[in-house]
Amino acid sequence: MGGVVVTAAAALAAGYLLGRLRPWQRLGDWAADQIRHAGAWARGGAARQAVVVLVHAVTAPRISWHIMRTPATDTPVPVPVRDPDWVANRTRTDQGGTP
Repeated sequence: MGGVVVTAAAALAAGYLLGRLRPWQRLGDWAADQIRHAGAWARGGAARQAVVVLVHAVTAPRISWHIMRTPATDTPVPVPVRDPDWVANRTRTDQGGTP
């Protein structure tokens, strides 16, 4: 009888800790961040890419399916042009004022 109580208490404690730590959600967030920010993901090699994609597919199957079905864009994203004199060229709306 005492073993059942200890086992039940251990199971409740483990469930509570898993609920607080949310390892499944954290793993999914990590995979989504790795895919979203392609720098470290692309530099990690084929094995790292395969692990990240597999983790993302397991933790977020709907999003992974949507990503796989979305065609890649052919036009590159334009790089923002940096203005070296941006302080002098700010408008009133950039400074938090009304236009």
